[in-house]
Amino acid sequence: MIVALPQKLMTVDEFYEFVHQPENRYRVFELVRGEVIELSRPNRVHGKICANTTYKLESFTRKRKKGYVVCNDTGVVLERDPDTVRGPDIGYYEDVQRFDDLPEKWGDTVPRLAVEVLSPNDTAQQITSKINDLLNNGVELIWVIDPETRTVTAYSRTGVQSLTEKDTLTGGDVLPGFRCKVADLFAMPEPARPPVKKPRKKR
Repeated sequence: MIVALPQKLMTVDEFYEFVHQPENRYRVFELVRGEVIELSRPNRVHGKICANTTYKLESFTRKRKKGYVVCNDTGVVLERDPDTVRGPDIGYYEDVQRFDDLPEKWGDTVPRLAVEVLSPNDTAQQITSKINDLLNNGVELIWVIDPETRTVTAYSRTGVQSLTEKDTLTGGDVLPGFRCKVADLFAMPEPARPPVKKPRKKR
């Protein structure tokens, strides 16, 4: 079913109602200064990289016993009047400690770390706009993961760092102690090796 995008500028509450209409349940949207933007459905490569990255971050935060990780383009309110709601692929937060305290809708507290995995149809302008929106509204660190080049570009208020598969990704001041090989973000589980049969002893 083809659904026309609204023409007037939307508020956060109006956008929330719009994206949760039955005809929009399988579509992906963001709100950028009141305008609704439809995004493409990610492919399997995108999903696997998100799963690997979420696993690394979740494992670290559980051991550290501080903060929590969200995924699946969880919406966050970045601006008001006009309103902006962005959805990073992965986010790391420290605003609440209990599950029951998580916002039922979109929260106004931004993640300390946001992760974006590039899709084939992402344009440079779209990515730059999203990075600027996140950085300008309080996100301290952004990792942009490129499946094609298998690289990670880390953006912060102090500068930009480019990493290849041979490098190690760190969490900086946001996640002190976090270290991960960039290559691990593109890894698949190793197949199980068949057991080695021991030769029978001769009688």
